[in-house]
Amino acid sequence: MIGRITGAALRGILVALVVVIPSLYLPSGAATSSEVVVLFAILGFVLTFSEYNATFPSFLEFRDAPPLNRMRFIALVTMITSLTLITKHRFEPTNVTTLFSGLGLLIAHLVDFPFSPVRLVVLMLPQGAVPEVIQNVRIAAAVTYVIAMITVLSFWFAVRVRGWPSGNGAFNVWINLPLFDPTTGGDVVARMQRDGRVNMILGVLLPFIIPAIVKMASELLDPIGLTNPQTLIWTMSAWAFLPASMIMRGLAMMRIAEMIEEKRRRAYLNAKAMQTA
Repeated sequence: MIGRITGAALRGILVALVVVIPSLYLPSGAATSSEVVVLFAILGFVLTFSEYNATFPSFLEFRDAPPLNRMRFIALVTMITSLTLITKHRFEPTNVTTLFSGLGLLIAHLVDFPFSPVRLVVLMLPQGAVPEVIQNVRIAAAVTYVIAMITVLSFWFAVRVRGWPSGNGAFNVWINLPLFDPTTGGDVVARMQRDGRVNMILGVLLPFIIPAIVKMASELLDPIGLTNPQTLIWTMSAWAFLPASMIMRGLAMMRIAEMIEEKRRRAYLNAKAMQTA
């Protein structure tokens, strides 16, 4: 019990720290209202602590199937920290911010090519956007997208090469998929395969679809103000993190369906062998 409470509290503190990273590193002129940041940090701590401290799951998937959620968290932390240091370079340059800013510029040159998601994000900006804002959005989109792709490839390696989640013991569907009801909707394997494919397709398409939707909506509404440093950091991180998280969920669902199907096949072969014996 003490170990569960300690682990839940540690996870809650880490989530709260992620929320306050931009406010801690950026100068006061570029930071958002501290009251709002503290409110979201407390909310993140409470939700994370209550989920991991509870004996029965509520909404968080793959709670006991590392390293999926750890990879997601590391990816989000890396995105937020990298963009924060790159943004800070414009206000208070240091050796560390110079390094991250240079890496961000290099990554932007490599992945900003025609029809890439990064190019689409740049094209969604209004015609009169300041060149500095365009460059900041371009770098932020490139950095977050590359981090997202690396995270997805790492999880694919964990699934296909290391055999996730076999190394973590028996996989409990009820605990790790609390929102999935295996008793309704037909065959479990077919449903998991369908959900996995849908998540993977949406995860691949969303980085292309979201800029197009924002561009179309900008004709009716004012576009998102990416001139604010914290708005830029959180918007670009969400744009890259959510599709990557959906692809990883799709890979996980497909893998679990494969494990269930394999277990059924073994049970069928064992039953057939007993009948013939």
